[in-house]
Amino acid sequence: MTNALLKSTTRHIRIFTAIEENSNLVEDSDHLTLDLDPDNEFLWEEQSIKKIQNRFCELVDSQAGKELSDYSLRKIGSALESYIRQMLQAGEISYNPDSRVLNYSMGLPRTSDLL
Repeated sequence: MTNALLKSTTRHIRIFTAIEENSNLVEDSDHLTLDLDPDNEFLWEEQSIKKIQNRFCELVDSQAGKELSDYSLRKIGSALESYIRQMLQAGEISYNPDSRVLNYSMGLPRTSDLL
């Protein structure tokens, strides 16, 4: 894949060419690690997490045979950000009211009053 650590960081997605060992990231150019919602801005159910992981795998697979770069990781991260927004708007995830950051970065919560 690559010789240097590559990473992409968006508000809710972090992607690294590394693996996790003992709660530390260890550079590994043959693996990508996804850190989803590091600030716990959303409430996640296992099914929603699996949807993100599956979409991540699809996006990575679509890059097979192409050179991996910071740019291609940013494209994957941006696509996942958009997917999170779609999931939020569809009510599949919701904002975490106990989050240390409650700024509605993906838009105001959708309630039946506003629909």
